Amino acid sequence: MSIKETIEQQMKDALKSKDMFKLNVLRFILSHIKNKEIDLRRPVTDDDVIKIIQTLVKQRKESLSFSQQANRQDLVEKEQEELKILESFLPSQLSEEEVEKIIDEVIEKIKPLGLKDMGKVMKEVMPKISGRFDGSKINEMVRKKLS
Repeated sequence: MSIKETIEQQMKDALKSKDMFKLNVLRFILSHIKNKEIDLRRPVTDDDVIKIIQTLVKQRKESLSFSQQANRQDLVEKEQEELKILESFLPSQLSEEEVEKIIDEVIEKIKPLGLKDMGKVMKEVMPKISGRFDGSKINEMVRKKLS
């Protein structure tokens, strides 16, 4: 079952159980998926759906930090609930140790000459980790290893 089908099924379940909050979040996800299908002019793949959800998670996290700065506890709770629902559709996250191991393997394979070869390393690392760890943290870790 694809991620999109899982979301649709959970939407039906939320409708039956009258869980309006979850229903609204799932509808929101599906609307983004539908927009992506229109843009691509083809059905979305699971990778496309994961990228969409990652974008939504990133937006929620930013919104969460703004809500916390504004001292709006009601919005903080709402954003946290939305984040839980969104993250339930993402693949399991890797630990920092697992990511470091992957980076070390790639560095061993490529043998970069320094920071100027960071692009080559990132090009190899990202497909192996994509969607399972924060991209900016990966960039930071690779930069540290190469310097």
